[in-house]
Amino acid sequence: MQLTKSKNVTAALATATCALLGVTPTVDAQESVWEMDTALLYYGETDRVTAVEGVFAAKKDFGDEHIFSAKLVLDTLTGASATGAVPQESVQTFTRPSGNGQYQINASDTPLDDTFKDTRVQLEGQWTQPLWQDYKVSSGLHLSKEYDYLSLAVNGSLAKDFNQKNTTVSAGVSLAFDTIDPEGGRPVAFSQMVIDQGQFANEEAYRTAFGETRQSGSDDKTIVDLLFGVTQVISRKMLMQFNYGYSVSEGYHTDPFKVLSVVNEQGQTQSLLYENRPDKRARHSVYWQTKYASSLGVSDVSYRFATDDWDINSHTIDTRFRINLSNNTYIQPHFRYYQQSAADLYRPFLMEGNELPKHASADYRLGEMTAYTLGFKYGMTMASGNELAFRLEYYQQNPKNSGVTAPGILQQQNLYPSLNAIIAQVSYSF
Repeated sequence: MQLTKSKNVTAALATATCALLGVTPTVDAQESVWEMDTALLYYGETDRVTAVEGVFAAKKDFGDEHIFSAKLVLDTLTGASATGAVPQESVQTFTRPSGNGQYQINASDTPLDDTFKDTRVQLEGQWTQPLWQDYKVSSGLHLSKEYDYLSLAVNGSLAKDFNQKNTTVSAGVSLAFDTIDPEGGRPVAFSQMVIDQGQFANEEAYRTAFGETRQSGSDDKTIVDLLFGVTQVISRKMLMQFNYGYSVSEGYHTDPFKVLSVVNEQGQTQSLLYENRPDKRARHSVYWQTKYASSLGVSDVSYRFATDDWDINSHTIDTRFRINLSNNTYIQPHFRYYQQSAADLYRPFLMEGNELPKHASADYRLGEMTAYTLGFKYGMTMASGNELAFRLEYYQQNPKNSGVTAPGILQQQNLYPSLNAIIAQVSYSF
């Protein structure tokens, strides 16, 4: 899950910039009331991770478009997470990340660590106001805390209106500092997992061997995100937006809970090594979005292309169409398609006897894949003016072989299993 940390910062920056682009409606200074949004989300993968998330957001215009917004997010995650090891024809034994005990995986099953558990608290605050004529400025703070992960970030952005406010140009920056201190310590790159406690004379000898695979203390990562955008009113019914984003992160990128299987020519696992990723990553992205209002409702179509120096290229198409069923009810079908290439450091396994690469990871999230999300949202405006909405979606992720030949018994194993999930959400705005 560590890959998602920097995305939280980027999303916060994008949200702040979109507000400057005029996408977020403002409240008349005469009314000056708090706008509240609440949501409860359930995300459940088949036989893997389950997440429950609660969100509470508030916004108020203190007059003359001086707007304060805040958000509180609470997450709980439980279940089983893929370790990166390959399945085998016989039972496999793994040491838990803390070093406290072992667990076993049945023959031909994808190795999953069923002790995955975490809780996250996220706090955000944002202030937006006019600066000069046709200018708006925004700044904010971000805090996210998990059991073994802390993220702190600040962001700021500036927007200017042109062409009678039909064109808006914006620029934003976010600076983040993350600290990770995983349970059991950070593994030494490519060190071998210590498994069989029976081969040691006593618990102290085992602990000594386990400690030799660990680095002391925490580590950190810094992230700089830049975002440049243009929003154009095309007509009374159409709005279009273009963004370019650049992100660079330096520091600890390795997932301390992922391993790689070292197999022989028969495909049999000989050892398990902890992964190693580069200490720097640079990303570029371009984004296009169009919204069109018709007599039926509002269509929303977007496309994003992203690339990075880990050699991952991705394409995302996202479509929504809000259909007005009546004056106070609507339904919104949603379809999202995602495709990415494999990172140059991705290895589903390592071959015994070959020289170790400088960097390698068997994390399926770095491999070639396609994914799609299909679902809908139903919303209603009540007599009080408040809005209640329900969302239900199905998500499927399909990892692919990027051209690796599996040796021996691995040809009969499912090295790239699909992942399925159900997403359900209820939201209430008042």
